[in-house]
Amino acid sequence: MTGGTSGLGLATTSRLVAAGATVTVLDLPESPGDAALHPFGSATRFHPADITDEAQVADALEAASQIMPLRAVVHCAGRGGDRTRILDEHGMPAPLDAFENVVRINLIGTYNVLRHAAAVMAKNDVVDGDRGAIVLTSSVAAFDGQIGQTSYTATKAAVHGITLVAARDLASRQIRVNTIAPGTFDTPMLARLRQDIREGLAASVPHPRRLGDPDDYARLAVSIIENSYLNGETIRLDGAIRMAPR
Repeated sequence: MTGGTSGLGLATTSRLVAAGATVTVLDLPESPGDAALHPFGSATRFHPADITDEAQVADALEAASQIMPLRAVVHCAGRGGDRTRILDEHGMPAPLDAFENVVRINLIGTYNVLRHAAAVMAKNDVVDGDRGAIVLTSSVAAFDGQIGQTSYTATKAAVHGITLVAARDLASRQIRVNTIAPGTFDTPMLARLRQDIREGLAASVPHPRRLGDPDDYARLAVSIIENSYLNGETIRLDGAIRMAPR
């Protein structure tokens, strides 16, 4: 479980523990860490790691597999976009380093987790036809990116694009890969917005007319892991919202 100490990740950690799993949580050293996982007792273990760091991710996943076989990985870690226009008000191009940072975390970080998780899972015995299942996180921005979301949309569209390729690639290893594309969810990232903006976002969802609850994501992630015929899919979880241009 990456990004498992807050938001979508913490809700998924809770659901996995309730389903009987032992969960190793990867998150940044400055994250809530063990304090966030305290309610789950011995069912969780915190492993500080940066998803863009090859050695840290490899070590964390290998450590998890020493406790018991690594059968599922849910990858929630990432960052929001920078809301930067391609050209500023003076016609100057946006800084490249800001774009690169979003790509490094959301895309390269995702691929880093995917490849190391697959390497560990490939050593598992086949159980009920599977060696493992990986759930990645995209966004509705992959399909309905708004003005100012160039970097974020690029990375989330890439995660969607990777999904089917990875599922086909890892099919010979009996490892499934699926992706969830959440809409507007009530997460710490959204909590920074003014209340009127949050209410406007909730009102824009056709049905149910509310922000997504992290547990909505968690329930779907667990269902994907449990459904052995679900593979190579990106599933929108968004109350039928289609984002406006801005």
